[in-house]
Amino acid sequence: MTQIVKVAEAKTHLSELLVRVEAGEDFIIARGNDPIARLVAMNERRQRLSAIEAMRSFRAKSSPVTQDEIQAWKQDGRR
Repeated sequence: MTQIVKVAEAKTHLSELLVRVEAGEDFIIARGNDPIARLVAMNERRQRLSAIEAMRSFRAKSSPVTQDEIQAWKQDGRR
């Protein structure tokens, strides 16, 4: 889950935030209540793995798709 950090707190605790980002956390830096920037790791592999895990989690919560539904979707795309 993304945490919101105020600018002053980010400046004071930047080294700690960077350690936490390297561990997989991400942060939104806000000025007041306005989000300004996102602090995330540069590791693209970690981002891909996170996206894959999110998709797996979503699929686990979803009901299986039937052949009839797939055929209906194909027909919708042809109209």
